[in-house]
Amino acid sequence: MIVVDIETTGTDAHKHSIVSIGAVNLDKPSEQFYEECRVWDGAHIDSAALDVNGYSEDAVKDPTKQEEGDVVRGFFAWLEGRENQLLAGQNPMFDLGFLQAAAARHHIDFRIAHRSLDLHTMTYFHMVKRGIEPPMKNKKTDINSDGIMNYVGIPAEPKPHIALNGALWEAEAFSRLLFNRSLLSQFSQFPIPWH
Repeated sequence: MIVVDIETTGTDAHKHSIVSIGAVNLDKPSEQFYEECRVWDGAHIDSAALDVNGYSEDAVKDPTKQEEGDVVRGFFAWLEGRENQLLAGQNPMFDLGFLQAAAARHHIDFRIAHRSLDLHTMTYFHMVKRGIEPPMKNKKTDINSDGIMNYVGIPAEPKPHIALNGALWEAEAFSRLLFNRSLLSQFSQFPIPWH
């Protein structure tokens, strides 16, 4: 399983651009991918998105950075070398949507499966199996990234969000939820709460 996290200039995959991709192979966590790129010409840039990921407008337009299409091609090439290419993440449908839109924009063959695993569902299921009522707010589940990290016993991901950090934190959470073990040495000092 590949845990992926993508930072973008907004939430609409057809209007906004990828600015970085981070990924961790859950089966071999030393296998990691991280690349940054500049936005595609004409991409919209939402200042609120940049507040989340910490990029400046100058940074996402930096002409010395590789193009969005080059980063997507690089990620697909890296992914091709992995045995289990199932994507997982905090919000993998968001990430898949951006990868698919970028592939179409840059005429790249898109061969990623549409099935994926998301941390919200995994955490909800884990809570229910343990007899814990998942938190609710406004008649919806209130299970966000910080809450998930707290539930699995690790600190919240540092801000601003960096794609590789997102993938690392999410991979650790998946490992704890699925296998009841820590995955990465940087989190080994934090006990798993249900052990």
